[in-house]
Amino acid sequence: MELVWLEDFIALAEHGSFVRAAEARHITQPAFSRRIRALEAWMDVTLFTRMPQGTSLTEAGRAMHRGALESATRLHRLREEVREVAGKTARTLQFAATHSLSFTFFPRWIRQIEKGAPLEALQLHTESMAECEQRLMQGRVHFLLSHRHPEVPTRLDPGRFESRRIAQDTLVPLIGAELGRKLGEGKDAAAGFDPEFLPADDPAVPYLAYTDASGLGRIVSHRLRSDAEFASRAPLFSSHLAAVLMSMALENKGMAWLPLILAESEWRGRQLVRALGPAWDIPVEIHIARARAALPAAAEEFWQRLATLP
Repeated sequence: MELVWLEDFIALAEHGSFVRAAEARHITQPAFSRRIRALEAWMDVTLFTRMPQGTSLTEAGRAMHRGALESATRLHRLREEVREVAGKTARTLQFAATHSLSFTFFPRWIRQIEKGAPLEALQLHTESMAECEQRLMQGRVHFLLSHRHPEVPTRLDPGRFESRRIAQDTLVPLIGAELGRKLGEGKDAAAGFDPEFLPADDPAVPYLAYTDASGLGRIVSHRLRSDAEFASRAPLFSSHLAAVLMSMALENKGMAWLPLILAESEWRGRQLVRALGPAWDIPVEIHIARARAALPAAAEEFWQRLATLP
């Protein structure tokens, strides 16, 4: 049994596809498949049902899943604690954060926390939401920063993980200013063009979407599923990166729901304008999550410091 086999098992259970799981694990699909077969041979059971459309856990696989998560977490934490005792590693705080929060929010937030008491060492891992969740579930990071919506559950078991709200944000449907002007041509000249009144189902407004690996994508999809106007809308372009969708919007390729924490300066500067009215905005929260189990001393000290902040 090797730790990487457990991590492979967890990734395949999460993604339901050998191709997507291998990509997430940064190895080739044939090599990934061989490691899953090796794990099944060692366990002497079939853990996954293989189908043309993907994979699903067998009854044995479901029984193993929770234990695999807990075992991987314990092993990563044990390694870190032993290395700290042996002086092999600094008191480094390990964070995972989605791309949309890594660029602007995380540096400002850490700077505010450090006022008067600098932190020793930090390491930030920037990934998609799905990969960040895997890092936290496997104990490879102490904390996860991500956007949350109260009606959209995360993949973190609330019995094993807890979180705190540390900020608020809003997802706003935005398009490039030039596209906004083009869409306004031919409308009532006396009234002028107001992008807030573009019809949501107008095919002239291409939709730029998040992929399923994106936490923001889960939130936006939840909001749009309840609206018939978007029910059958096919995206022109998809990415799990909010920054990529913002770049596409700035290039006037379509409309995207963008977090203001990332796009506010472009919006204020009128490089991006509203595609839809405020009723289409999605209020969200920014949370920091951790395992409920005890963390190394430096991480516990940091968590206690957060509790003292307003």
